Amino acid sequence: MPTASARHILVSTEEKCLQLKAEIESGADFAEVAKRNSSCPSRTRGGDLGAFRPGQMVKEFDEVVFSGEVGKVLGPVKTQFGYHLVEITRRW
Repeated sequence: MPTASARHILVSTEEKCLQLKAEIESGADFAEVAKRNSSCPSRTRGGDLGAFRPGQMVKEFDEVVFSGEVGKVLGPVKTQFGYHLVEITRRW
């Protein structure tokens, strides 16, 4: 079964998500942006969610993590929790 590790930033609006994505793509550090802006408790670890397998996260999140490009900032991804930026750090 595949395993992935990822980090994310969770915010309440798509607009905020897009604004933060632009900041990161312009050179801002993902972890620092997560610490300052994410509403998820993982913000204290720079958004790091650790390793997980399919089915451990909500469906929309899983679909991105197990099919998206590793190392690229993906999103906005809308889930029941809000809007996420996701960076897959490893998949094996």
